[in-house]
Amino acid sequence: MKVAFHPCYVHPVPENHRFPMEKYDLIYRQLIHEGVVDSSDFFEPGSSLYSNLERVHSPEYLEALFQLKIGMREQRATGFMHNEELITRESRIMEGTRMCAELALKHKVAMNIAGGTHHAYSNRGEGFCLLNDQAIAASWLIDSTHINRVLIIDLDVHQGNGTAEICRNREDIYTFSMHGASNYPLKKEQSDCDVALPDNTSDAEYVYALQANLDEILDSFSPEFVFYQCGVDVLATDKLGHLGLSPNGVIKRDELVFKTVQSLGVPVVCSMGGGYSPSIKAIVDAHVNTFKLAAHILM
Repeated sequence: MKVAFHPCYVHPVPENHRFPMEKYDLIYRQLIHEGVVDSSDFFEPGSSLYSNLERVHSPEYLEALFQLKIGMREQRATGFMHNEELITRESRIMEGTRMCAELALKHKVAMNIAGGTHHAYSNRGEGFCLLNDQAIAASWLIDSTHINRVLIIDLDVHQGNGTAEICRNREDIYTFSMHGASNYPLKKEQSDCDVALPDNTSDAEYVYALQANLDEILDSFSPEFVFYQCGVDVLATDKLGHLGLSPNGVIKRDELVFKTVQSLGVPVVCSMGGGYSPSIKAIVDAHVNTFKLAAHILM
């Protein structure tokens, strides 16, 4: 299993949002400590080619973003004050997921310790997302390889609104988002399949809904590749989520997705997405469990 790691991951966000961003380095350390993957399985991506970003983002937006000409109001909507370091880091995250897609074709599964930037639209950023890594990588795959049909499974507690907008008119990319009905964003976009869950949804209710909808999707769409946005902000302890999943419930969620991928015999790329529980240990443990299950089931 190949894993994209982003050293010196400095997240330039307001002080009250910094705590969860420690998770990226801690996940890396914990994976090494537990022997889930070997240090040689990690790779450090460079910056994305501009041509890959242009596959899904408008030239006007990219020009404004990279020349630091995004207005202050639009910057506030992203949650960031923009600077060169931030944009470079975001570009490297995009390349991390694209490289994971390339590697998954050879190794069945690849993981980006960062990524899952599903709130980025074709022409703007939102919700701590400036560019949309899974949409970019999916488009690159379809344009550059033998892959013709991609399924994006987004199980972050927040709807993948940017991904839905970018892929709205694409028959070769199927977007599935299962998220909290009452959570951000207030205005939801239309994915190919949206499942809006009520507050305090339990483990059993969640897994049942996930299985039923995956079965229905796969009756009509046969993916050749899967992207999985596996945010752990579905935990009941999460400060920004309103669902009721236990750590074991998140394990059952990931197990279901990976066993589905295994049954399809297709590659998968995972992007970590969100996680904002008060305990950093709870966040890291939940993310590390995703890596463990991927290694156990798919390798």
